[in-house]
This record gives sequence, C-alpha cells and structure tokens, in this order.
Amino acid sequence: MDKHKIITISRQSGSGGREIGQKLAKQLHIPFYDKKLIGLAAKKIGISKDFFENAENNGAGSVLYTIAPGAFFDLPLSDKVYLAQCTAIREFAQQGSCVIFGCCANEILKNSPNVLNVFIYADIKSRKKRTIEEYHTHAEKIEEHILVEDKKQAAYFNYYSNMKFGRTESYHLCINSGYIGINGTIELIKTAYFANADV
Repeated sequence: MDKHKIITISRQSGSGGREIGQKLAKQLHIPFYDKKLIGLAAKKIGISKDFFENAENNGAGSVLYTIAPGAFFDLPLSDKVYLAQCTAIREFAQQGSCVIFGCCANEILKNSPNVLNVFIYADIKSRKKRTIEEYHTHAEKIEEHILVEDKKQAAYFNYYSNMKFGRTESYHLCINSGYIGINGTIELIKTAYFANADV
C-alpha cells in the first residue's frame, strides 16, 4: 500500500464531514467508503446490515451475542462488527487510494503508510443550522440531539482506540468547517494530501 494515499475522516455531528468526504473523493477521482464498507463487512460475517449502519450508535462492548456459528461466535456482537470493519477497511486501503468516512478508520490504519487522518468540527451554531437544513428537522432540541450524537461517536471511538475522539494528537489535520466552509475545508485537505507522499 506504499503508493496509495488514504484519507480518513472523523467528524462532529453536523459539521458536514460526510459531504466533505464525498466531494473530496469525487475531486480526487478516488473511491469514497462509508455504508459500502459497512455493507461489505455485514455480508462477510452474516450480521444484519442495519446493525452495521448503526454500529457507532449502538454503543461499544455490547453484551448482545449472535447464535450464528463462526470464528467470532463467542464475541459480543458489537465487537464482531468492529472486527469485520477492520478487515474491510484494510482491504480497501490495500486496493488503492480512497476516502474512508468514520468507522474508526484512523485507528485501524494507524500503522499504515501514506494515511492522512482528518477531523472535521464546527461551532454549535453552524452545526445546528446545517443539521436543520440537511435533515429538514425542527430546531427544538436540535442542540441536545447533536451533543448526544457526539457522545455516542466519542464513546465508540474511545472504546476501540488508544487515541481520543476529537483530540488534536489523534489526527494529522483538524479543520473548523463552520469557519472556512465546505469548499475551503476540501481545499485544505487536498493541499495536505498532495503536500507529502509519506504522510
């Protein structure tokens, strides 16, 4: 994978991380993986795709067990999900350059060369505005919803990682999308992407 360049994107809820990742991948002409990765992992070990799609919200270290036979029989379901994600992420990274959104990808690929780990954040006002516009939801309790989502993501990441969610030392690049906007964030990431062949 030495010649491949992988971008992992972690984000605060409502910061526009998914849109940034999708547009960035399109501009760089490389694949973008989120639910595709989750779907592949789900197919491999026979766990419900719905569970994979909500893995970061289901908590970590779940005591739920699957009765399906297999190599991970005696592991909690959430741990099976994580291990399947690890396998899929590493396979995608081996295949070529790509953008990987969420799924603890920066932790999973921490020992791999040429990986650029990005964290997208924004002020709460920008995040509330974006969430309301994107999901066409009402403003009532929207801030509470955003903060709850942040806590779920942080709990999931911190459980499976030796790093800390949102801490600058866990990433190569942290960007305030509320300050410089979606396009400005994309341009900054592209600059970092092309700056050094051995990120």
